[in-house]
Amino acid sequence: MTALLVLIALVAGIVLVTARWKVSPFLALMGAALIGGFAFGLPAAEIVETATEAFGSTLGSIGLVIVFGTMIGVILERSGAAIAMAEALIKVLGARFPNLTMSLIGYVVSIPVFCDSGYVILNSLRKAITLRTGVSFLATSTALMTGLFATHTLVPPTPGPLAAAENIGITDSLGLIIAIGVPVALVAALAGLAYASSFSRKTFTPLPAEESDDLDDTQRSWDELRESYGRLPNAFMAFFPILLPLALICIGSVAELPGAPFGEGALLGAVSFLGTPVIALILGLGAATLLLRGHGKLARFNEQMADSVRVAAPILLITGAGAAFGAVLEASPITGFLEDNLSDLGLGLAVPFLVAAALKTAQGSSTVALVSTSALVAPMLPALGLGSPEGMALSVLAVGAGAMVISHANDSFFWVVAQLSRIPVGTAYRALSVATAIEGTAAFATIWIIGQFLL
Repeated sequence: MTALLVLIALVAGIVLVTARWKVSPFLALMGAALIGGFAFGLPAAEIVETATEAFGSTLGSIGLVIVFGTMIGVILERSGAAIAMAEALIKVLGARFPNLTMSLIGYVVSIPVFCDSGYVILNSLRKAITLRTGVSFLATSTALMTGLFATHTLVPPTPGPLAAAENIGITDSLGLIIAIGVPVALVAALAGLAYASSFSRKTFTPLPAEESDDLDDTQRSWDELRESYGRLPNAFMAFFPILLPLALICIGSVAELPGAPFGEGALLGAVSFLGTPVIALILGLGAATLLLRGHGKLARFNEQMADSVRVAAPILLITGAGAAFGAVLEASPITGFLEDNLSDLGLGLAVPFLVAAALKTAQGSSTVALVSTSALVAPMLPALGLGSPEGMALSVLAVGAGAMVISHANDSFFWVVAQLSRIPVGTAYRALSVATAIEGTAAFATIWIIGQFLL
């Protein structure tokens, strides 16, 4: 029981220092690892060795994947590929279903691009479509937000799910996570879309417009945004850097199935090599560089790569610190306590979902919730009946579903959406916060149903 109280105190401490005092999650997680080691009674030398080994091994195995994934996202954002993807989807869907259009655009764009950046990029397009169709700005804002959020927390190579997969120990089956995560994220996005559509005819008093963000000037601002990128890439080239690594990773996972669908020879070796996440993302980055055009391509590429490293660095540190915290927990008596007391409760996938939801709601960051929760629950999974590859993959997705619940005032994404869409705070709580709760719950319900067949 003492071990459980220590665990609760550590989790509460992480939430307190990150949410209230704005301490870096990296420092909070490393501090929890060191303090927890002493509180659990581990030898001092073992605490340091356990934490540093876990930190280093985690960055060694997942660090390059996060960096290359971030590089692809930055190039897609800066080259106008995200806008090209949006316009391609609009041509297919038309403007008759604006909420569906915005939801699916967000769903696709947020696989490589962070949801905050994705909303900033697509906001002008959202406003243009809204004016053209006459639906409420509240509906299209909520639809775009929930579409972006769905894949941001559930589909690798987004860094959050990647880090969670590493902490749980299932990075060798990323194809399985992608194969399940893509439809689960689609269900989540559609649940958010259904709620967003309830606001289609709802009127609200928007916040005063900034001069540069006047609604009457929306179409012109979208045209100017397009023109600022020059000639946009064609749709195939825009989608290719995303689809190539996803396809290679999934094919690589299929190659490892017991039935040996690719045989046992050179073809198996080639497919397995190309399907390794690092190699798949390097090839995706190579495809993304084809989007660079005009003079000074090398200089722009170097600048964007430097920006990518700055974006990825905090995620790498948080991921390593989360792994250190998880390793200390695994070496502590809490593992045995949980195995003795959780196995008969039948909680299963509800544990990672509820822990992630609590952390997300308390401190705001989905990435921190993904990393912290995955590190926390990894030692519990065998006791919860989730020690199989399928159980670990579903656990990653359950953590991702919890990391959507609930976006509110302590979440930067909440403010990006509310401010750019000029939604008053009270209205944003009723629309945006409730929508994320609905889509996270829908995602978990889908994961639980899938678990009834796979576990």
